[in-house]
Amino acid sequence: MNEMDRGEYPATGFAVPGPPAPTRGPLRPVILLVALAAAVALGVGRIAVPSEAVSSSSSLGMPAAISPQWVPPASWSPHASTGASTAALDLSTLAAEVDPAVVDINTQLSVPNGQGAGTGIVLSQTGVVLTNNHVINGAASITATDVGNGQTYPVTVVGYDSSHDIAVLQLQGASGLRTASIGDSNSVAVGDMIAAIGNAGGRGGTPSVAAGTVSALAQTATVSDDVTGGAERLSGMIQVAADVQPGDSGGPLVNAAGQVIGIDTAGSAGSRRQDGGDIGLAIPINDAITISRQIQTGTASGTVHIGATGILGILIQDAGVQAVPGHRGRLGYRYGSAGAAVAGVVAGSPAAQAGLAAGDIIVSLDSTTVDSPATLTTVLTGHHPGDGMQLTWIDVAGQQHTATLRLAPGPPN
Repeated sequence: MNEMDRGEYPATGFAVPGPPAPTRGPLRPVILLVALAAAVALGVGRIAVPSEAVSSSSSLGMPAAISPQWVPPASWSPHASTGASTAALDLSTLAAEVDPAVVDINTQLSVPNGQGAGTGIVLSQTGVVLTNNHVINGAASITATDVGNGQTYPVTVVGYDSSHDIAVLQLQGASGLRTASIGDSNSVAVGDMIAAIGNAGGRGGTPSVAAGTVSALAQTATVSDDVTGGAERLSGMIQVAADVQPGDSGGPLVNAAGQVIGIDTAGSAGSRRQDGGDIGLAIPINDAITISRQIQTGTASGTVHIGATGILGILIQDAGVQAVPGHRGRLGYRYGSAGAAVAGVVAGSPAAQAGLAAGDIIVSLDSTTVDSPATLTTVLTGHHPGDGMQLTWIDVAGQQHTATLRLAPGPPN
């Protein structure tokens, strides 16, 4: 296992150990690419890169296991771009055209001393920004620095689609910003020269540039969970031979004309292709723009959440591997149940006020049968703080309970 950094960030107020399996560590989100050796979500706040099993957790808005935080050491610097494609691209011209339409995104996470960083693409002069959802996932507060004018703005989340890893942000009080030139990802072909531009290392300032070529199209990435067994697939992605780096997430993948053809989303870490080159993946810009328009028009769906996030305040995992109170208050584990198991409850949250505890199994939410954590998350996607929801669960003694909870405000999922 080769990880850029490792660490566990449980939800505020409690820690949740993972099931006692020798090959399964504590709950920590990572991303694994199908058919690629290894990959990592490139937002600095979401980095951990095993080459085999992957895991994650969901707190339904109050992140009980925020992704391990990667902090660049003092000696760290982005790798220099290499290869024949570098000479073929006029990088200085590309930078002059693209950099002013890029923002550096910095987040304060809902964990002690938790910070993250990533990149965004400016879509409007008034500060509408497109980025990856994983860049702002779990953020208690967000700021963005516009490279074009050097100003830093507080950020609100317009909406997000976690299943497609897209988020739209609004820079508060912004005006007159330079906007990106949007290209057509349907016209991209294998062999095209490209450059990935972003906030490599989360250091801000002049964006980094990684030159390369398109190496494959219609690739698939799978965000998996070796605890819950759930997975989300990002399909149709552009694969590039370019050295994309941590912090580049949400940044523009541009063609030789400086047009944005994709959103940098995942890159190689600790592994290379057989020919020694780097691997990166980007979400096609046509797909991203379609989702961003849906978000900007306020059109919610089963995957698109608009506005503030409502939370229950629990850490969940598949009930097949369930934490339960054991001897002298220690957590034990039981297996084989269906539903969403409560692995921890945030003090003072709606779930805590209703009496939920570690070991309980959620079986229904608003008359929808909950057979997995993914179902629970889907039901919550369209809801907001203050919404009342009827929750049914079974405690460790086998007793069923039902209560109406009002969702609390929390960070984006």
